[in-house]
Amino acid sequence: MLNQPTLQKLKSLKLTGMAEAFCEQLEKPLPDLDFESRLGLLIDREWYLRENRRLSRRLTQAKLKETACVEDIDYKHPRKLNKSVMQELIRIQWIPKHLNLLITGPTGCGKTYIACALAHTACLNGFTAKYYRLPRLWQELKIAKANGSYGNLLSQMAKIDLLLLDDWGIAAPDEEQRRDLLEILDDRYQRKSTIVTSQLPTTHWHEHLNDATLADAILDRLLHNSIKLELEGDSLRKKQKALQTADA
Repeated sequence: MLNQPTLQKLKSLKLTGMAEAFCEQLEKPLPDLDFESRLGLLIDREWYLRENRRLSRRLTQAKLKETACVEDIDYKHPRKLNKSVMQELIRIQWIPKHLNLLITGPTGCGKTYIACALAHTACLNGFTAKYYRLPRLWQELKIAKANGSYGNLLSQMAKIDLLLLDDWGIAAPDEEQRRDLLEILDDRYQRKSTIVTSQLPTTHWHEHLNDATLADAILDRLLHNSIKLELEGDSLRKKQKALQTADA
């Protein structure tokens, strides 16, 4: 029969989805469908398989700290989280416009969760994302300088559609770290989008950087064309602990 050579050729061309759909059509013929419709089913299967693989690859590469999705964001907890603003952010139109998102607020108010949920949505919409916790990023950059991969690491970061920098302001950066930060943000300025989460209000960032000249350069690239999400209120962890205590 001619079916087996056709199946082998599909597999050799790495058309796995079409091969699977072809086998299904052989096992359960679709006499009510014309040739074009059956061919369309084969192509659809291949397309969805490849899209799912690309999505899985994007999510794996993103290395998000939390498994977060926008549908699970808590709007009932009093933290001044505007639902209409979030709905606009969830549309992800700010990423093609190369806008930055700055999320500030006290510890435990859900900054990282919101950032990861938006990064997850970005991946679902075909954008690449990458999560970095700033203290660990400094270590990674130092190692890259030592082994000669610093330039490659900066080039990789510059290509990411949405870069997530978590825990800005935990510790004051030294001169080397400030210059690294400037390099990263300069590569992305008006080309890509960056999310920054911080316990520090943006009005304190200049002082935190502790170098007037570099602070001006860094904040000019970060604050320009940025969206600010300023949260307040008690920690969500307290609420979760209270619920766990009540259930016990």
